[in-house]
This record gives sequence, structure tokens and C-alpha cells, in this order.
Amino acid sequence: MPHRKDTTTIEPIDTVGFRAFEWAGWQRAAEHYPNAFGPLTLQAASILDAVQVTSRVRLLDVATGPGYLAAAAAEQGALVHGVDFSPAMVAEAERRHPALTFTEGDAEHLPFPDRTFDAVVMNFGLLHLAQPEMALAEAHRVLRPNGRYALTVWAAPEQAVGFGVVMRAIEAHGTLDVGLPAGPPFFRFSDPAECRRCLLDAGFVQPEVRELPLVWRVTSPSVVFDAVSRGGVRTAAVIRAQTSEARDRIRRAVIESLQPYAQGSAFAIPMPAILASATKA
Repeated sequence: MPHRKDTTTIEPIDTVGFRAFEWAGWQRAAEHYPNAFGPLTLQAASILDAVQVTSRVRLLDVATGPGYLAAAAAEQGALVHGVDFSPAMVAEAERRHPALTFTEGDAEHLPFPDRTFDAVVMNFGLLHLAQPEMALAEAHRVLRPNGRYALTVWAAPEQAVGFGVVMRAIEAHGTLDVGLPAGPPFFRFSDPAECRRCLLDAGFVQPEVRELPLVWRVTSPSVVFDAVSRGGVRTAAVIRAQTSEARDRIRRAVIESLQPYAQGSAFAIPMPAILASATKA
């Protein structure tokens, strides 16, 4: 996760170092991600409506992770292929959905011929890439004419409360400057105008952007801290780099800040997402 100073301004990026960092991070997080973020990210399954999934549609799920979205598309009759650059994630997807096809592959260099798919989706994957523009261009390349593309990213931390709370706790009780490889701003595509601009630049037409009102329902605020510190990459690395005393303070601050979101014996934490879609002419 990002510094609060993140904007859509693009600073020099260590593409090789950042990609290696994300790859190693997802290898580490693969066993934790399904329980940490799986139920939350699957709430964005309306991304399938944005690409008009119907029976026999050939769909590519990029950055498939544990394969949840691929499985949801298959249940709607789509012919699904999931791809992820993490071998551990591919193995997890194959274990959970043995009837579906998953392969290792880079979103920035998709291993498929031109005009292969009717639809391409990327659910919360774009914000983990060193060169997101290349991923958009690759999605455009492998789509057939009139094919549909859709992506989701998190809304800004002021709206996505779980992320905002963790960021503020780190700022107050630790440090964000831990020497991570330089990558794109985590919340770059939280800006609808940036989504539209990049989709148009990639060759898509008729971009549409809207907000999805997702809610993270957890049994305890500690679940949020544990999920972010084990089931992600950037923020997990930042938290690991803190002293043990700072980590304890950060955890306590997160738990305290999320108390207002209690609903009975559980917690309902606003985590809106941005859904952007477009068409290949």
C-alpha cells in the first residue's frame, strides 16, 4: 500500500525491481490471500456483467489469483482461462477449481495470440503492476473486435476505510519509508478520469467508470490488520519492516480506529471499489 502523498503523477519506476518484489510478495501471500481478501474481492463479481458474460463467451481472467472470478464466470457458462504470474497462485486456483484452465503468464506480456477472447477482466490486479499501460494494451490486443474489457481497483483511502485506517496508523506509529522498489502509485486508478484516459490511450472506446459500494464484513478489527499484513504485498512489506514495538502500536491503532464500524457482534467496513469498462472497436 501507498504513501498518502500518492497521486496520479507518474514518477520514475524500477520496473524490474518492482515486478520481482510483487512476484515474491504474491508467492508469499498466496496461502493467506483467499481468507484475507477473497470474500471481499469476490463482491466485485459484477465486473462480469460489465463484459456481458453469457454462455460460450471466451473470457480471460488476468491476475486470477485463487480463481474465484474465473469460477464465477464458468458458472455463468463462459469458456474461461485464468492467468497469473505467481506459480503459487496458479497452484491455488487449480486446487480450488480443478475443472478450469489456469496458466502462468504476465499481464504485461500475455501468452495468447491476437484476437483470442471475447472478454478480458482484471479484478484488483492493475494496481500491482509495474507497467499498467502495457497490461491495458495487451488486453486490447488479445480481444476480438467488439470485445469487452473491465477492471476493478480500490477507491481512494479516504473512501476505502480499511486501507485508510492502516495507512494512518503506520504514519502515526511507524514509518512508510522502508526502501521498497519504486512502483506506480497504488491509488492511481482510483481516479475515474485516469481510468478513462488510460483506456482511451490503449485503444478502447466508450469507457465507463462507476463505484461499487463494497463492504468488508469481519468478526473483529484485528482481521483487517492481519489480512493487510499477510494477504497483500506492499503494505505487508511495510509492516514487516517495522520494529516489533511499532507493529504492536500500529495494530492497536487499527483496532481502535475501526470500533465505530461495529454492527452487533461483527464489523462492517466500507471498502468501495472503482469498476472501469470499455469496448475494443
